[in-house]
Amino acid sequence: LIAANPTDLEVYLFHEGSLHKSYELFGAHVIDEGGRAATRFCVWAPHARDVRLVGSFNGWDGAKFRLTKVNDEGVWTIVVPENLEGHLYKYEIVTPDGRVLLKADPYAFCSELRPHTASIVYDLKGYQWNDQSWQRKKRRKRIYEQPMVIYELHFGSWKKKEDRFLTYREMADELIPYVLERGFTHIELLPLVEHPLDRSWGYQGTGYYAVTSRYGAPHDFMYFVDRCHQAGIGVILDWVPGHFCKDAHGLYMFDGAPTYEYANEKDRENYVWGTANFDLGKPEVRSFLISNALFWLEYYHVDGFRVDAVANMLYWPNNDQLYENPYAVEFLRKLNEAVFAYDPNVLMIAEDSTDWPRMTAPTYDGGLGFNYKWNMGWMNDMLKYMETPPHERKHAHNQVTFSLLYVYSENFILPPVVLVEL
Repeated sequence: LIAANPTDLEVYLFHEGSLHKSYELFGAHVIDEGGRAATRFCVWAPHARDVRLVGSFNGWDGAKFRLTKVNDEGVWTIVVPENLEGHLYKYEIVTPDGRVLLKADPYAFCSELRPHTASIVYDLKGYQWNDQSWQRKKRRKRIYEQPMVIYELHFGSWKKKEDRFLTYREMADELIPYVLERGFTHIELLPLVEHPLDRSWGYQGTGYYAVTSRYGAPHDFMYFVDRCHQAGIGVILDWVPGHFCKDAHGLYMFDGAPTYEYANEKDRENYVWGTANFDLGKPEVRSFLISNALFWLEYYHVDGFRVDAVANMLYWPNNDQLYENPYAVEFLRKLNEAVFAYDPNVLMIAEDSTDWPRMTAPTYDGGLGFNYKWNMGWMNDMLKYMETPPHERKHAHNQVTFSLLYVYSENFILPPVVLVEL
């Protein structure tokens, strides 16, 4: 049960970086307060002078909806004495220099359909899962001893109907038979966190706890995963804990100063992608991200993650030479430890383009703790080989055989098939 007020232990663990269910502390939750329904809101805004709640329930006027500051580290909360499920809301944040920002909730479970950007109060409970047989079988599986054939796709591009996206429920009917007929064991989905731009394919997210509303509501995506599991298909999500979108309503400069991102511009800015890098050394950011992985496992029953752009985390950006980021190393180890403590059968796949050693070794033995790594070197070598004119390939056979020299150094997955229909 969610209490009316944050507990001292929750707040302490959050600031320590080890609150792995921070989505129960933050965000919007419908609670029971003395036998009556109420809605509690909680947000972390350490630099804010003031925080007000605005939404469709108060005419977007936060004058009488000021949040109370719980501690000096910037946890703010308010309880509204009514059930606000389905209402739109944002936080009106007064910055240290007096500016007023309208921000979506970093922990919102549901968001408005783009181009609108408000958060929506949504109760994730209530979906009746029917994947118990899949869960039992998964607990008995030996993941290193069974074949795995992954079909990767972008949800919105795979197929359209009358120039519109298929919904989560429609995709269950369309995609599952297609995948089964071709012998795939898993579906891998490009990121489904809420994001403002269709063309980003979800890799530049703003709502890490909100499954994108482009294709339906949270319960609709639960239905999709449930149907996959009933058909014997695992579901893997591409997940981006390294960097995030800089749109004004999102995480970037959340309270007028660097909050989720590095304070130093050279470390913060990802100029190639136009994004901001998460500050992986900040305990509150670790709580946010590790909790996010556990959130998708708990509420959506996903079977694993392909962790995107690991190299972008392991090495400091915007440097001519590769300098190791110790914060990222520690974060990835703690992430994998937390995930496998929750469920030892989760697939944690590193999408890494470097030769970082012991990527898939356990953390207690000095590794990063992933259980698989994408073999991007093999992929690039094979693409180069296939691009070589046939009459010249006799000079390029080493591109086919080179991966055999290191094939046993990690638990490799050969990059999955990609089909995109534009």
